[in-house]
Amino acid sequence: MGLNGVLSKLTIVKYAHKIKATPGRLYSTGGFFSRRPYMLAPASLSGGTKEFANKEYISAWDQGSSSVVASLPGFQKHFGITSGANAHEISNLVSLVYIGCGVGAGLSFFVNDRIGRLWSLRLYMLIWIAGQMVATFSPNLRALYAARIISGLGIGPLTVTGTNSIVEIAPTEIRGLLATWFSVAMLLSLWVSVLCVYGVYQTIAPSRMQYQVVWFGPSIFIFGCIIASFFISESPRWLFLTDKREKAIQTLTDLRGLPADHPRIATELRDIEESIARERNEDNGTPGIRGIIRETFCVPSNLRRLIQAIMSFALAQLSGANSISSYFVPILTLIGANNSTTHSLLLSGMYSIAKFFFTLIASFFFVDAIGRRRSAFLGITIQIITDLYIAIFIKFRQQGPVSVGASQGAIAAVFFHGFGYAVGLLILPYLFSGELWPNRIRSFGSAFSQMFHWLFFYGVNAGLPSLLSSTDQWGAFLLFASFNCLALAYVFFMVPEMAGLAVEEMDELFRGPWFNAYKRARKDSVLNGIETTDKAESVQP
Repeated sequence: MGLNGVLSKLTIVKYAHKIKATPGRLYSTGGFFSRRPYMLAPASLSGGTKEFANKEYISAWDQGSSSVVASLPGFQKHFGITSGANAHEISNLVSLVYIGCGVGAGLSFFVNDRIGRLWSLRLYMLIWIAGQMVATFSPNLRALYAARIISGLGIGPLTVTGTNSIVEIAPTEIRGLLATWFSVAMLLSLWVSVLCVYGVYQTIAPSRMQYQVVWFGPSIFIFGCIIASFFISESPRWLFLTDKREKAIQTLTDLRGLPADHPRIATELRDIEESIARERNEDNGTPGIRGIIRETFCVPSNLRRLIQAIMSFALAQLSGANSISSYFVPILTLIGANNSTTHSLLLSGMYSIAKFFFTLIASFFFVDAIGRRRSAFLGITIQIITDLYIAIFIKFRQQGPVSVGASQGAIAAVFFHGFGYAVGLLILPYLFSGELWPNRIRSFGSAFSQMFHWLFFYGVNAGLPSLLSSTDQWGAFLLFASFNCLALAYVFFMVPEMAGLAVEEMDELFRGPWFNAYKRARKDSVLNGIETTDKAESVQP
């Protein structure tokens, strides 16, 4: 067999051929590669802007900047923080935002389906900007902590409506790719935020202006995103849910770049309408919010969806990756890296840009190409190995001098840990929280799971300094490795493959016994009829 024959059997090559064969490429508007899905994705990705402030774009700006902003002399002087490397001193700064995120995510359910995805997006971005303004001009720590919670009230809902919007507009073949860009934008924001802190440290004299630039700057960008949102499409599935059928059809044809009478559009419209009609018929006449809550918790397949979303978020936090990002400078100190401010900021910038490229790679070559399960297996395994190395290194370093090579290996392990997280537990929970729900309960299911995610995130991050001190530092990473082993088992037994399935086709995956995901045919949707190793297995409903 020649080289071409070998290459043609690779999963990634089959995936590329599948995308190439999509009908939209026959049309001059671009079809599946038309501009509109890609325009909506970046706007929705602004939900990732908190790590611009803390953990997605908005969210990511926050996680990136808050992990290093305490190193700025101007910040330390004004707020009385003595060291950005002291995890206990910066714990509230890093963690309080997640309380607002959890509350905001839960409350977003009462807004998202009423005013639509786009107006929800604009509202939450304005709330975040308000929080940033309060932080920028905070006179003391109490005001700063209040600002962090206000910012969280915007960030949490953005992670709900952002992922929902992308899932609801994305073509099946590249839904994972587009939804993963939510995390890509988050990591891009993380990188830019750290570089911003480094830039103001190098160019602005110690003063309040140092940290004010870090918090005020992204607000201008997010305001631009609000303006840009008026040039993108509303979710066609939300339009169907609110009985705006004609507008929904027009929106879908615009998004796909295909005429309304094209078989692909006709099939997608039929599946959406039949799914919504079936969901309404199954609510047993219970109206409004009560009916949605009942459908979520009392229908076994939907309860299984909820548990999968919650477990994926919980295991992502317990894997330790976000704790490393949030307390990056203190952790560098633990492994013996040069803890000068300049060196710490440089390493933080390198780490954040590495995570950005890791997530970009995952979006193109893993989540859709090889599937959700295989991506998770690979990523979690890498995290286990690197957690164990860091734990062993810290243990030996506490007992005496270690070699330069071992120290450099520990720093490298932190970076490899970020790669494993990007491929597996970073992108999959956000993807699951948007794609696995039936249309009628998507907003509630996503809001509930994100509320749990952010409150759990707060608990893990607020407790990390105590965990480090009570486990002699190295024990914390051993604990993270143990949770990653649990995550590996959970994914194997409980998580079905959803790559390539339309959101209306997932119901069968969540019916029947819970502990049989490894036995069930994946219907290998990524390849949709192309040869797969699971082809011989049959679905056991």
